[in-house]
Amino acid sequence: MATLEDAPVGTPPPPPSGRLAAFLRPRVGGLPRTFWFLWAGSLLNRLGTMVEPFMGLYLTTVRGLSLAEAGAVMAVIGAGSFAGQLAGGALADRLGRRATLTFATVGTGVAMLALGYAQSLPLIVAAALVFGLLLDMYRPASQAMVADLISPADRPRAFGLLFWAVNLGWAFAMVLGGTLAQQGFLWLFWIDALTCAAFGLLVWRAVPETRRPAAADTPPGGFGRVLRDRVMVGYVLIALVYTFVLMQSLTTMPLAMKEEGLGPRDYGVAFAANGILIIIVQPLVSAWLARRDHSLVMVAGFCLVGVGFGAMAFASTLAEYIASILVWTLGEIIAASVLQAVVADLAPPHLRGRYSGLYGMAWSAGFLLAPLGGTQLLDAGGGPALWLTCLALGLTAAVAQLALAPAIRRRQALLFSSE
Repeated sequence: MATLEDAPVGTPPPPPSGRLAAFLRPRVGGLPRTFWFLWAGSLLNRLGTMVEPFMGLYLTTVRGLSLAEAGAVMAVIGAGSFAGQLAGGALADRLGRRATLTFATVGTGVAMLALGYAQSLPLIVAAALVFGLLLDMYRPASQAMVADLISPADRPRAFGLLFWAVNLGWAFAMVLGGTLAQQGFLWLFWIDALTCAAFGLLVWRAVPETRRPAAADTPPGGFGRVLRDRVMVGYVLIALVYTFVLMQSLTTMPLAMKEEGLGPRDYGVAFAANGILIIIVQPLVSAWLARRDHSLVMVAGFCLVGVGFGAMAFASTLAEYIASILVWTLGEIIAASVLQAVVADLAPPHLRGRYSGLYGMAWSAGFLLAPLGGTQLLDAGGGPALWLTCLALGLTAAVAQLALAPAIRRRQALLFSSE
Protein backbone atom coordinates (compact mmCIF):
# COMPACT_ATOMS: atom_id res chain seq x y z
CA MET A 1 0.00 0.00 0.00
CA ALA A 2 1.39 3.43 -0.94
CA THR A 3 2.21 5.83 1.88
CA LEU A 4 3.27 9.43 2.12
CA GLU A 5 6.86 8.22 2.28
CA ASP A 6 6.42 6.68 -1.18
CA ALA A 7 5.44 10.01 -2.74
CA PRO A 8 8.07 11.75 -4.91
CA VAL A 9 10.15 14.44 -3.27
CA GLY A 10 8.38 17.77 -3.55
CA THR A 11 4.87 16.29 -3.69
CA PRO A 12 2.61 18.73 -1.86
CA PRO A 13 0.65 17.46 1.15
CA PRO A 14 -3.03 16.61 0.69
CA PRO A 15 -5.25 19.67 0.59
CA PRO A 16 -7.20 20.52 3.73
CA SER A 17 -10.43 19.33 2.12
CA GLY A 18 -8.81 15.97 1.43
CA ARG A 19 -7.66 15.68 5.01
CA LEU A 20 -11.14 16.54 6.25
CA ALA A 21 -12.68 13.91 4.00
CA ALA A 22 -10.18 11.32 5.22
CA PHE A 23 -11.07 12.20 8.80
CA LEU A 24 -14.84 12.14 8.28
CA ARG A 25 -15.15 9.07 6.04
CA PRO A 26 -14.59 6.37 8.70
CA ARG A 27 -16.75 8.28 11.17
CA VAL A 28 -19.79 9.41 9.18
CA GLY A 29 -19.38 7.93 5.71
CA GLY A 30 -21.38 5.07 4.25
CA LEU A 31 -24.53 5.49 6.34
CA PRO A 32 -27.86 5.69 4.48
CA ARG A 33 -29.70 8.97 3.98
CA THR A 34 -32.65 7.77 6.04
CA PHE A 35 -30.38 7.35 9.06
CA TRP A 36 -29.38 11.01 8.86
CA PHE A 37 -33.03 12.06 9.00
CA LEU A 38 -33.35 10.01 12.17
CA TRP A 39 -30.13 11.57 13.50
CA ALA A 40 -31.36 15.09 12.71
CA GLY A 41 -34.67 14.39 14.42
CA SER A 42 -32.89 13.08 17.52
CA LEU A 43 -30.73 16.20 17.65
CA LEU A 44 -33.78 18.44 17.22
CA ASN A 45 -35.61 16.57 19.95
CA ARG A 46 -32.72 16.98 22.39
CA LEU A 47 -32.21 20.65 21.52
CA GLY A 48 -35.68 21.21 22.95
CA THR A 49 -35.34 18.99 26.03
CA MET A 50 -35.87 21.72 28.60
CA VAL A 51 -38.67 20.52 30.86
CA GLU A 52 -37.14 17.42 32.51
CA PRO A 53 -34.00 19.07 33.98
CA PHE A 54 -36.10 21.80 35.62
CA MET A 55 -39.17 19.74 36.57
CA GLY A 56 -38.51 19.74 40.32
CA LEU A 57 -37.88 23.47 40.33
CA TYR A 58 -41.04 24.12 38.30
CA LEU A 59 -43.29 22.02 40.54
CA THR A 60 -42.06 23.59 43.77
CA THR A 61 -41.84 27.23 42.65
CA VAL A 62 -44.55 27.75 40.02
CA ARG A 63 -47.11 25.18 41.23
CA GLY A 64 -46.25 25.51 44.91
CA LEU A 65 -45.92 21.79 45.62
CA SER A 66 -44.01 20.56 48.63
CA LEU A 67 -40.80 18.62 48.15
CA ALA A 68 -42.65 15.38 48.93
CA GLU A 69 -45.42 16.17 46.43
CA ALA A 70 -42.90 17.15 43.74
CA GLY A 71 -40.97 13.95 44.39
CA ALA A 72 -44.16 11.90 44.05
CA VAL A 73 -44.99 13.58 40.72
CA MET A 74 -41.51 12.87 39.36
CA ALA A 75 -41.79 9.27 40.59
CA VAL A 76 -45.04 8.97 38.61
CA ILE A 77 -43.20 10.20 35.51
CA GLY A 78 -40.46 7.65 36.13
CA ALA A 79 -42.93 4.80 36.62
CA GLY A 80 -44.73 5.83 33.43
CA SER A 81 -41.43 5.81 31.54
CA PHE A 82 -40.74 2.30 32.82
CA ALA A 83 -44.05 1.05 31.42
CA GLY A 84 -43.74 3.15 28.28
CA GLN A 85 -40.52 1.40 27.27
CA LEU A 86 -42.32 -1.96 27.31
CA ALA A 87 -45.33 -0.62 25.42
CA GLY A 88 -43.08 1.11 22.88
CA GLY A 89 -41.15 -2.09 22.22
CA ALA A 90 -44.32 -4.12 21.63
CA LEU A 91 -45.85 -1.45 19.40
CA ALA A 92 -42.65 -1.09 17.35
CA ASP A 93 -42.74 -4.81 16.53
CA ARG A 94 -46.50 -5.01 16.03
CA LEU A 95 -47.52 -1.70 14.40
CA GLY A 96 -44.17 -0.61 12.99
CA ARG A 97 -41.27 1.62 13.99
CA ARG A 98 -42.42 4.70 12.07
CA ALA A 99 -45.98 4.80 13.41
CA THR A 100 -44.87 4.12 16.99
CA LEU A 101 -42.20 6.83 16.96
CA THR A 102 -44.53 9.42 15.47
CA PHE A 103 -47.40 8.58 17.85
CA ALA A 104 -45.12 8.69 20.90
CA THR A 105 -43.33 11.95 20.07
CA VAL A 106 -46.42 13.89 18.98
CA GLY A 107 -48.30 12.49 21.98
CA THR A 108 -45.46 13.54 24.28
CA GLY A 109 -45.76 17.09 23.00
CA VAL A 110 -49.50 17.17 23.74
CA ALA A 111 -49.03 15.60 27.20
CA MET A 112 -46.26 18.07 27.95
CA LEU A 113 -48.53 21.03 27.29
CA ALA A 114 -51.25 19.43 29.43
CA LEU A 115 -48.74 19.11 32.27
CA GLY A 116 -47.60 22.70 31.81
CA TYR A 117 -51.14 24.05 32.11
CA ALA A 118 -52.37 21.68 34.87
CA GLN A 119 -52.77 23.49 38.19
CA SER A 120 -54.40 21.21 40.75
CA LEU A 121 -52.43 18.29 42.16
CA PRO A 122 -54.79 15.58 40.77
CA LEU A 123 -54.56 17.07 37.26
CA ILE A 124 -50.78 17.42 37.55
CA VAL A 125 -50.45 13.75 38.59
CA ALA A 126 -52.75 12.58 35.75
CA ALA A 127 -50.85 14.63 33.16
CA ALA A 128 -47.54 13.42 34.61
CA LEU A 129 -48.60 9.79 34.23
CA VAL A 130 -49.54 10.22 30.56
CA PHE A 131 -46.41 12.27 29.96
CA GLY A 132 -44.24 9.58 31.53
CA LEU A 133 -45.88 6.79 29.52
CA LEU A 134 -45.25 8.59 26.23
CA LEU A 135 -41.92 10.23 27.05
CA ASP A 136 -39.64 7.26 26.27
CA MET A 137 -42.06 5.18 24.21
CA TYR A 138 -40.28 6.26 21.04
CA ARG A 139 -36.88 4.91 22.09
CA PRO A 140 -37.38 1.19 21.28
CA ALA A 141 -38.77 2.16 17.87
CA SER A 142 -35.85 4.50 17.16
CA GLN A 143 -33.28 1.92 18.22
CA ALA A 144 -34.98 -0.86 16.25
CA MET A 145 -35.06 1.44 13.22
CA VAL A 146 -31.28 1.90 13.40
CA ALA A 147 -30.82 -1.89 13.65
CA ASP A 148 -33.09 -2.34 10.62
CA LEU A 149 -31.26 0.27 8.53
CA ILE A 150 -27.61 -0.33 9.44
CA SER A 151 -25.44 -3.41 8.93
CA PRO A 152 -24.02 -5.08 12.07
CA ALA A 153 -20.50 -3.82 11.34
CA ASP A 154 -21.66 -0.19 11.20
CA ARG A 155 -24.17 -0.23 14.08
CA PRO A 156 -21.73 0.85 16.82
CA ARG A 157 -20.78 3.85 14.71
CA ALA A 158 -24.42 4.74 14.04
CA PHE A 159 -25.46 4.44 17.68
CA GLY A 160 -22.36 6.43 18.66
CA LEU A 161 -23.41 9.26 16.35
CA LEU A 162 -26.86 9.29 17.98
CA PHE A 163 -25.24 9.37 21.42
CA TRP A 164 -23.16 12.36 20.31
CA ALA A 165 -26.22 14.18 18.90
CA VAL A 166 -28.14 13.61 22.13
CA ASN A 167 -25.33 15.07 24.24
CA LEU A 168 -24.82 18.02 21.90
CA GLY A 169 -28.53 18.84 22.06
CA TRP A 170 -28.62 18.31 25.83
CA ALA A 171 -25.76 20.74 26.43
CA PHE A 172 -27.50 23.44 24.39
CA ALA A 173 -30.88 22.79 26.02
CA MET A 174 -29.47 23.07 29.56
CA VAL A 175 -28.01 26.51 28.85
CA LEU A 176 -31.00 27.89 26.94
CA GLY A 177 -33.52 26.29 29.29
CA GLY A 178 -31.98 27.95 32.32
CA THR A 179 -32.15 31.32 30.58
CA LEU A 180 -35.74 30.91 29.39
CA ALA A 181 -36.92 29.64 32.78
CA GLN A 182 -36.25 33.12 34.13
CA GLN A 183 -38.75 34.49 31.60
CA GLY A 184 -41.42 31.93 32.45
CA PHE A 185 -41.57 28.15 32.56
CA LEU A 186 -44.29 27.89 29.91
CA TRP A 187 -41.65 28.77 27.31
CA LEU A 188 -39.90 25.52 28.22
CA PHE A 189 -43.05 23.45 27.84
CA TRP A 190 -43.92 24.94 24.45
CA ILE A 191 -40.41 24.60 22.98
CA ASP A 192 -40.06 21.05 24.28
CA ALA A 193 -43.51 20.10 22.97
CA LEU A 194 -42.87 21.55 19.51
CA THR A 195 -39.47 19.87 19.09
CA CYS A 196 -40.91 16.51 20.20
CA ALA A 197 -43.68 16.77 17.63
CA ALA A 198 -41.25 17.99 14.95
CA PHE A 199 -39.08 14.91 15.52
CA GLY A 200 -42.00 12.55 14.93
CA LEU A 201 -43.32 14.41 11.92
CA LEU A 202 -39.85 14.53 10.34
CA VAL A 203 -39.51 10.76 10.65
CA TRP A 204 -43.04 10.24 9.33
CA ARG A 205 -42.31 12.30 6.22
CA ALA A 206 -38.69 11.31 5.53
CA VAL A 207 -38.14 7.77 6.86
CA PRO A 208 -40.06 4.81 5.40
CA GLU A 209 -41.16 1.92 7.57
CA THR A 210 -38.14 -0.29 8.25
CA ARG A 211 -39.78 -3.28 9.95
CA ARG A 212 -39.35 -6.40 7.86
CA PRO A 213 -42.19 -8.93 7.64
CA ALA A 214 -41.36 -12.02 9.67
CA ALA A 215 -40.63 -15.16 7.67
CA ALA A 216 -43.38 -17.74 7.53
CA ASP A 217 -41.36 -20.21 9.62
CA THR A 218 -40.45 -17.63 12.28
CA PRO A 219 -41.78 -18.69 15.68
CA PRO A 220 -44.18 -16.19 17.25
CA GLY A 221 -42.68 -14.14 20.00
CA GLY A 222 -43.47 -11.62 22.68
CA PHE A 223 -41.80 -10.45 25.84
CA GLY A 224 -41.97 -14.00 27.15
CA ARG A 225 -39.51 -15.08 24.48
CA VAL A 226 -37.26 -12.12 25.26
CA LEU A 227 -37.24 -13.04 28.95
CA ARG A 228 -36.28 -16.61 28.08
CA ASP A 229 -33.15 -15.30 26.36
CA ARG A 230 -30.71 -15.69 29.26
CA VAL A 231 -27.94 -13.81 27.48
CA MET A 232 -30.20 -10.79 26.96
CA VAL A 233 -31.55 -10.88 30.51
CA GLY A 234 -28.02 -11.08 31.90
CA TYR A 235 -26.99 -8.16 29.71
CA VAL A 236 -29.95 -6.08 30.90
CA LEU A 237 -29.12 -6.76 34.56
CA ILE A 238 -25.53 -5.64 33.94
CA ALA A 239 -26.87 -2.49 32.26
CA LEU A 240 -29.08 -1.85 35.30
CA VAL A 241 -26.07 -1.95 37.65
CA TYR A 242 -24.13 0.36 35.32
CA THR A 243 -27.08 2.75 35.02
CA PHE A 244 -27.51 2.89 38.80
CA VAL A 245 -23.94 4.12 39.08
CA LEU A 246 -24.10 6.55 36.15
CA MET A 247 -27.39 8.13 37.28
CA GLN A 248 -25.84 9.19 40.60
CA SER A 249 -24.39 12.09 38.61
CA LEU A 250 -27.91 13.49 38.12
CA THR A 251 -29.34 12.61 41.52
CA THR A 252 -26.94 12.42 44.48
CA MET A 253 -23.80 14.11 43.13
CA PRO A 254 -25.14 17.66 43.73
CA LEU A 255 -26.12 16.62 47.27
CA ALA A 256 -22.64 15.21 47.96
CA MET A 257 -21.04 18.37 46.57
CA LYS A 258 -23.28 20.44 48.83
CA GLU A 259 -21.87 18.59 51.85
CA GLU A 260 -18.42 19.79 50.75
CA GLY A 261 -19.63 23.40 50.66
CA LEU A 262 -20.10 23.51 46.87
CA GLY A 263 -23.28 25.07 45.48
CA PRO A 264 -25.51 24.68 42.41
CA ARG A 265 -23.23 26.84 40.29
CA ASP A 266 -20.29 24.57 41.11
CA TYR A 267 -22.36 21.52 40.17
CA GLY A 268 -23.32 23.12 36.87
CA VAL A 269 -19.69 23.95 36.05
CA ALA A 270 -18.52 20.47 37.06
CA PHE A 271 -21.22 18.65 35.11
CA ALA A 272 -20.55 20.80 32.04
CA ALA A 273 -17.18 19.02 31.84
CA ASN A 274 -19.10 15.82 31.09
CA GLY A 275 -20.88 17.25 28.06
CA ILE A 276 -17.84 19.09 26.73
CA LEU A 277 -15.66 15.98 26.87
CA ILE A 278 -18.30 13.84 25.16
CA ILE A 279 -18.77 16.38 22.36
CA ILE A 280 -15.02 16.62 21.75
CA VAL A 281 -13.82 13.04 22.28
CA GLN A 282 -16.65 10.77 21.15
CA PRO A 283 -16.35 11.53 17.41
CA LEU A 284 -12.61 10.91 17.59
CA VAL A 285 -12.75 7.45 19.16
CA SER A 286 -16.07 5.91 18.09
CA ALA A 287 -14.84 4.39 14.81
CA TRP A 288 -11.78 2.86 16.52
CA LEU A 289 -13.84 1.44 19.41
CA ALA A 290 -16.41 -0.02 17.00
CA ARG A 291 -13.75 -2.31 15.53
CA ARG A 292 -12.82 -3.77 18.92
CA ASP A 293 -14.44 -6.66 20.78
CA HIS A 294 -17.66 -5.18 22.12
CA SER A 295 -17.58 -6.91 25.48
CA LEU A 296 -13.99 -5.90 26.20
CA VAL A 297 -14.84 -2.31 25.25
CA MET A 298 -17.67 -2.35 27.78
CA VAL A 299 -15.45 -3.90 30.45
CA ALA A 300 -13.01 -1.02 30.02
CA GLY A 301 -15.83 1.52 30.10
CA PHE A 302 -17.45 0.06 33.22
CA CYS A 303 -14.09 -0.01 35.04
CA LEU A 304 -13.39 3.64 34.22
CA VAL A 305 -16.89 4.68 35.29
CA GLY A 306 -16.45 2.83 38.59
CA VAL A 307 -13.01 4.31 39.21
CA GLY A 308 -14.19 7.82 38.33
CA PHE A 309 -17.14 7.68 40.72
CA GLY A 310 -14.97 6.02 43.38
CA ALA A 311 -12.46 8.87 43.11
CA MET A 312 -15.16 11.32 44.23
CA ALA A 313 -14.86 9.74 47.71
CA PHE A 314 -11.63 11.74 48.01
CA ALA A 315 -12.85 14.93 46.28
CA SER A 316 -13.60 18.07 48.24
CA THR A 317 -12.83 20.91 45.81
CA LEU A 318 -14.39 21.81 42.49
CA ALA A 319 -11.19 20.92 40.62
CA GLU A 320 -11.10 17.46 42.24
CA TYR A 321 -14.73 16.81 41.30
CA ILE A 322 -14.06 17.88 37.71
CA ALA A 323 -11.06 15.54 37.53
CA SER A 324 -13.20 12.63 38.76
CA ILE A 325 -15.97 13.51 36.30
CA LEU A 326 -13.51 13.50 33.40
CA VAL A 327 -12.45 9.95 34.34
CA TRP A 328 -15.96 8.51 34.47
CA THR A 329 -17.01 10.47 31.39
CA LEU A 330 -14.27 8.69 29.42
CA GLY A 331 -15.74 5.42 30.66
CA GLU A 332 -19.22 6.55 29.63
CA ILE A 333 -17.96 7.40 26.12
CA ILE A 334 -16.27 4.01 25.78
CA ALA A 335 -19.26 1.98 27.00
CA ALA A 336 -21.81 4.00 25.02
CA SER A 337 -19.97 3.25 21.78
CA VAL A 338 -21.23 -0.37 21.80
CA LEU A 339 -23.96 -0.74 24.46
CA GLN A 340 -26.95 -0.44 22.14
CA ALA A 341 -25.22 -2.22 19.26
CA VAL A 342 -25.01 -5.38 21.38
CA VAL A 343 -28.78 -5.27 21.93
CA ALA A 344 -29.31 -5.07 18.17
CA ASP A 345 -26.92 -8.00 17.67
CA LEU A 346 -28.77 -10.17 20.19
CA ALA A 347 -32.28 -9.43 18.92
CA PRO A 348 -34.06 -11.41 16.19
CA PRO A 349 -35.25 -8.95 13.52
CA HIS A 350 -38.96 -9.39 14.35
CA LEU A 351 -38.32 -8.75 18.08
CA ARG A 352 -35.94 -5.80 17.89
CA GLY A 353 -38.48 -3.43 19.37
CA ARG A 354 -39.14 -5.66 22.38
CA TYR A 355 -35.44 -6.29 22.97
CA SER A 356 -34.80 -2.54 22.88
CA GLY A 357 -37.76 -2.00 25.20
CA LEU A 358 -36.38 -4.45 27.76
CA TYR A 359 -32.97 -2.78 27.56
CA GLY A 360 -34.62 0.62 27.96
CA MET A 361 -36.31 -0.63 31.12
CA ALA A 362 -32.87 -1.04 32.70
CA TRP A 363 -32.27 2.69 32.20
CA SER A 364 -35.72 3.63 33.52
CA ALA A 365 -35.28 1.35 36.53
CA GLY A 366 -31.78 2.69 37.14
CA PHE A 367 -33.08 6.24 37.09
CA LEU A 368 -35.78 5.27 39.61
CA LEU A 369 -33.45 3.34 41.92
CA ALA A 370 -30.46 5.69 41.78
CA PRO A 371 -31.91 8.43 44.03
CA LEU A 372 -33.45 5.89 46.41
CA GLY A 373 -30.29 3.85 46.95
CA GLY A 374 -27.90 6.76 46.55
CA THR A 375 -29.55 8.97 49.17
CA GLN A 376 -29.66 6.06 51.62
CA LEU A 377 -25.95 5.47 51.19
CA LEU A 378 -25.22 9.19 51.43
CA ASP A 379 -27.26 9.50 54.61
CA ALA A 380 -25.73 6.39 56.22
CA GLY A 381 -22.04 6.93 55.47
CA GLY A 382 -21.65 10.21 53.63
CA GLY A 383 -19.89 10.67 50.30
CA PRO A 384 -17.23 7.98 50.85
CA ALA A 385 -19.86 5.24 51.42
CA LEU A 386 -21.78 6.28 48.29
CA TRP A 387 -18.81 6.64 45.95
CA LEU A 388 -16.93 3.54 47.11
CA THR A 389 -20.14 1.54 46.62
CA CYS A 390 -20.29 2.95 43.08
CA LEU A 391 -16.70 1.81 42.55
CA ALA A 392 -17.61 -1.71 43.69
CA LEU A 393 -20.72 -1.78 41.47
CA GLY A 394 -18.80 -0.53 38.43
CA LEU A 395 -16.18 -3.24 38.84
CA THR A 396 -18.92 -5.83 39.45
CA ALA A 397 -20.57 -4.86 36.16
CA ALA A 398 -17.19 -5.19 34.41
CA VAL A 399 -16.58 -8.69 35.83
CA ALA A 400 -20.11 -9.79 34.94
CA GLN A 401 -19.71 -8.48 31.39
CA LEU A 402 -16.42 -10.36 31.07
CA ALA A 403 -18.21 -13.57 32.11
CA LEU A 404 -21.01 -12.96 29.60
CA ALA A 405 -18.60 -12.10 26.78
CA PRO A 406 -18.21 -15.63 25.28
CA ALA A 407 -21.98 -16.03 24.88
CA ILE A 408 -22.28 -12.62 23.22
CA ARG A 409 -19.41 -13.42 20.85
CA ARG A 410 -21.12 -16.67 19.80
CA ARG A 411 -24.35 -14.83 19.04
CA GLN A 412 -22.50 -12.13 17.11
CA ALA A 413 -20.66 -14.77 15.07
CA LEU A 414 -23.99 -16.32 14.08
CA LEU A 415 -25.34 -12.89 13.17
CA PHE A 416 -22.40 -11.97 10.95
CA SER A 417 -22.49 -15.35 9.22
CA SER A 418 -26.19 -14.90 8.37
CA GLU A 419 -26.03 -11.26 7.21
